[in-house]
Amino acid sequence: MNVADLRGLGPKTSERLSLVGIDTVMQLEEAGAVGACRSLKDAFPKWTSLNALWGIQAALMEIDWRQLPEEIKQQLLNELER
Repeated sequence: MNVADLRGLGPKTSERLSLVGIDTVMQLEEAGAVGACRSLKDAFPKWTSLNALWGIQAALMEIDWRQLPEEIKQQLLNELER
């Protein structure tokens, strides 16, 4: 399945993920939300924010980004800081 098919992942994010070499859900799962966000930040520093991180994680979990628990957000932030 392509990342563009993930619920909640917008077309711009899907396009940019593809530009950094993440085209499939399997590739996104392997990179993880933090790894994918780091790749996006390297390639598109002015565009990439924590909203991209939340959106990617929520898409992987198949939930709306607004339902992403604070505990998971904190775990992602901790991982991002390492």
